[in-house]
Amino acid sequence: MTKTQSKITRDSALLALIQKLTETPGPSGQESLIRAAVLEEIKDHADEIRTDALGSLIARVGSKQDGGMRVMISAHIDEIGLMVTHVDANGFARFIAIGGVSPLTCIGGRVLFMNGARGVIGCERLEPNAMPTLDKLFIDTGALSKADCPVSVGDVCGFERPFLDLGAHLVAKSMDDRVAAAIAIQALRALKKTPHEVYFVFSVQEEVGLRGATTAAYGVNPDIGLAVDVTRTGDTPRGIKMEVALDKGPAIKVRDSSFIADPRVVNWMASSAEAAGIPYQLEVLEAGGTDGRAIQLAHAGVPAGCLSIPCRYIHSPSEMVSYTDVENAVRLLVRLLSEEIRLEYSPESAF
Repeated sequence: MTKTQSKITRDSALLALIQKLTETPGPSGQESLIRAAVLEEIKDHADEIRTDALGSLIARVGSKQDGGMRVMISAHIDEIGLMVTHVDANGFARFIAIGGVSPLTCIGGRVLFMNGARGVIGCERLEPNAMPTLDKLFIDTGALSKADCPVSVGDVCGFERPFLDLGAHLVAKSMDDRVAAAIAIQALRALKKTPHEVYFVFSVQEEVGLRGATTAAYGVNPDIGLAVDVTRTGDTPRGIKMEVALDKGPAIKVRDSSFIADPRVVNWMASSAEAAGIPYQLEVLEAGGTDGRAIQLAHAGVPAGCLSIPCRYIHSPSEMVSYTDVENAVRLLVRLLSEEIRLEYSPESAF
């Protein structure tokens, strides 16, 4: 045990859950295995569970009481990946991206196909100082010919990288958004009493256009909604200019490039955190989007916000989060769902 680990009291069950979810493959459109893994974790804790036509898993907890609302919590369970477009005579597979894949984080990476095949990503010879592009990359499965190749056109893979416990920080290839799924699962289990009818949505195909949350929001028809997702940080050397950092608490989204959070939701979340003594940060994300947009635009419109988990190296095979941020996100989500929701504009608010 490291010195850092010895200073933190950690929940081994939560760590095991995060490891289980992050190591389960499930690129967008191929979420059957991760959906089954989530179902196994929640099946004994919800009042009703169903899967919608697009594949999102929806679990209801509680029923609306006087003063209560129908609340949608959405954490997506898909991850970025690759799809084979061509296999050449020597058995090397070309591919396109599923979601926001950067060629800079691909080279030398290992992949796991949904049919069980494995491979490593290689790159053509480039001119000096040239930046790689996806069309210069290929997957080497160890095949000797096209006939010998274990994958073909349309086969899908995700990145393969083991979960890494660094004590204060945790690293895995799909913290986006499996860490949020773990937070939602923990909150669902811990929610013993609520005046609300809460729908925990484990949405699909977020990485390719918020598709699962869009259909789920129309099906649930919530009075209010929260996405739970990762967000970028500004705490690495010469990184982006952003206030969010690891270890300073979960972030309450004010804005990203897909939607502006309802100011009343922001105020409600912040005041609840302050009342409970839970550290939090305000997040303004210049690029990127979440299921909050899909919820906000459902039917005639829904007040929506987002609980964000600070995460370094998003959309890479090694995404990093803070253990204490995860725990505090669970605490905040449980508190938000346990109390009466008051959506009010604050005169002191800048929103």
